[in-house]
Amino acid sequence: MGGPNLEVFKFGVYVFFPVAMLLYYGNPEWYAKNVLPYKDRIFPPEHRLHTNIPTDSTTLREELAKIKARNLERKAQREAEAAAAASQQQKSS
Repeated sequence: MGGPNLEVFKFGVYVFFPVAMLLYYGNPEWYAKNVLPYKDRIFPPEHRLHTNIPTDSTTLREELAKIKARNLERKAQREAEAAAAASQQQKSS
């Protein structure tokens, strides 16, 4: 087999490889250069996170009503924009 010199080499690799990776990737400059620019792409911004989730049924119903009202408002706005675009297109032809 390999002998004691191979075992000493393997032990050195097993011990120092993780330490070297820790030193390289744990460097704050490397983190700021390679990780922080992609943070905004991966995680949503703080203002879009919901930290107070409703726990009882009345609060949940209120939140659902707000969401439905917001969706209906957006739908009405989209329909108004589509109607305005159609009438604009009809006038130009």
